[in-house]
Amino acid sequence: MVGRHVANRRRTALAALGTLVLTGLPAAAMAAPPPAPGPPSSTAAKTLGADKPSDEVLRAMERDLGLTKSQAATRLVNEAEAGTRAGRLRNALGGHFAGAWVHGSTSAELTVATTDAADLPAIRAQGARPAVVKTPLSTLEADKKKLDTAAKRSRDLDAPIWYVDVPENRVVVQATTQSAATALVEAAGLQDEGVAVHVSPDRPRLTEDIVGGDAYYINGNTRCSIGFSVTKGTQQGFASAGHCGKAGATTTGFNMAAQGTFQASTFPGKDMSWVAVDGDWTATADVKGEGGKRTQVGGSVQALVGASVCRSGSTSGWHCGTIQQHNASVRYSEGTVNGLTQTTVCSEPGDSGGPFISGAQAQGVTSGGSGDCTSGGTTFYQPVNAILSDFGLTLKTATTQAGPSAAQGGETATPWSAGKVYEAGTTVTVEGVRYQCLQTHQAQGVWSPESTPALWQRM
Repeated sequence: MVGRHVANRRRTALAALGTLVLTGLPAAAMAAPPPAPGPPSSTAAKTLGADKPSDEVLRAMERDLGLTKSQAATRLVNEAEAGTRAGRLRNALGGHFAGAWVHGSTSAELTVATTDAADLPAIRAQGARPAVVKTPLSTLEADKKKLDTAAKRSRDLDAPIWYVDVPENRVVVQATTQSAATALVEAAGLQDEGVAVHVSPDRPRLTEDIVGGDAYYINGNTRCSIGFSVTKGTQQGFASAGHCGKAGATTTGFNMAAQGTFQASTFPGKDMSWVAVDGDWTATADVKGEGGKRTQVGGSVQALVGASVCRSGSTSGWHCGTIQQHNASVRYSEGTVNGLTQTTVCSEPGDSGGPFISGAQAQGVTSGGSGDCTSGGTTFYQPVNAILSDFGLTLKTATTQAGPSAAQGGETATPWSAGKVYEAGTTVTVEGVRYQCLQTHQAQGVWSPESTPALWQRM
């Protein structure tokens, strides 16, 4: 009976997307291009600030992604729209959902994967390219958690990175040797589950050598970079990386003036911290962009795999790239950190804690990586929504919001509230009407579900 109810809910959700019922769909149809979607929705672009990107973001995307200014602007709008469509499909496909990503230098074409070919019409109806794969995302994430547990049990397992590769529909373990990767896979009991092994000499390191991107100093010596301005009640401060300092450590600003104190810090396990500043410092929505010019943060809507992302740091400045994976685990020599996002953006020591943004949306703070900004490299960031949720912080944005943040989860719908962090799939109520979250974000005061279809779907 329960299974029948679940199936009925899924059919209703698919019907709400305007699915046409087709029979006998051949497997070869999976590779056929979807109908060209119409022009990007102005609603999603306006909600996320993608329709009016800053010149600093556009210039860096031109330089680092090889785009013209017009192409960069178009890509940001397309990525914003793709995130909303992916969220609707995630909710509609339920347990068949196997992930979503964008690709293409300008078009940011959306691909949505499912384990059931019967879902292809629904995916195409949303202007997305469908892919039929073997394993649902929920199973891949469960296998990745087994790797997390195995690595936590033993520090002798010498594999530095493991993650879910959504476009390839697999779990990947990266290590400097085949035997090291195999040891972690076997310790997790996944030797028969098709986990891929990637052998690479790269070993991420913490970039431990504050507006976002400015330098700050911990206890007068170690330098890191400010992530994002935050508030907690009447306190002002900023989010940064956990490995930069422990609770109680004092900070000085880029001008070496007294600044604040670490209120909370988590590392390893996660790589997050926040610093409360004294009355001489004021929280802003600004991030330092190219040439020291500032760009503003409008929210914290999580971008898809394949989306463009830019980073600011006190050592290497402003650089852009793309998101490769979410929820990666990285074993630094100092300990393992779970839930990081992997990018193609370069970084160098001292950039730790600095902000990552996609368009106008805050994504996370720099954790560590490999390579540098001369030869190129890989950088991981700690997602900002986890920081806001864990520490009960409110992101300072260019739009007005109110209220402390708190994690939301589970199937029970609760009243929507500004300042809370909502995960994709969470349900809330507004004046007795239920809505389901499409994209993970911290709720802004102007983003009430009934007026924000880019982030919420009426049920």
